[in-house]
Order: sequence, then structure tokens, then C-alpha cells
Amino acid sequence: MAAEELIEVKFRLPDGSDIGPSKYSSTTTVADLKEKIVSLWPHERDNVPKTVNDMKLIHAGKILENNKTLAESRSLVSEIPGGVIVMHVVVRPPMADKNSDVCLCRSHELFGQAAA
Repeated sequence: MAAEELIEVKFRLPDGSDIGPSKYSSTTTVADLKEKIVSLWPHERDNVPKTVNDMKLIHAGKILENNKTLAESRSLVSEIPGGVIVMHVVVRPPMADKNSDVCLCRSHELFGQAAA
């Protein structure tokens, strides 16, 4: 029986800090990695994700799918053999109250349009 491949990964948070590096099995799913990130997230920071649905993992310019394994999500072109894989974490901002116009007005500011 062959030894299970372990892949060393670190997660780059939006503020530039890292979680890891740690070694994970190549059969670990992206959803499992996200659960690990939620559990290890420094809670004194802003924009703390509460669930795996509050974040996206990006590696080699691709958004990784929750149901894919780490082996399926690897990009052999951008990796150095034996090196640490860096995955970027993008956190969804908290949703504004549905009854508030703040979100709508703010989105117009971001795109350079006047609010109605």
C-alpha cells in the first residue's frame, strides 16, 4: 500500500497574514479546508467568516469548488515540487439589512454612478 500524499498548504488572509503552513491529505476536500480556516481564524480581526459559505479559496487564479479534493484543485504549472502551496482566502462582506438603501447606494458609488 502506497503512503498517502501530504500536501503543505498555507492560507493567505485578506489582511496579508497567514494561517499555516500545515500538511493535508491529498484527499481533503476544499470544504474541509474551509472548515479548518473558520476554526483557526484569528477572531480579533475584522470580517470573521462564520461558515464555509462566507469565503472563497483561490489558487493559481481559480476559485476552488467545495466538492473537489486538494489533489483535484492543484495547479502543477504554478507549484514548486516540495514547496508550500499558498491559497488566498476571500471573505464575503457582511450583508446589509434588506430594508436599508445603504447597500444599493454604496454599490452605485463603487461603480461611479449616481444613486437614484
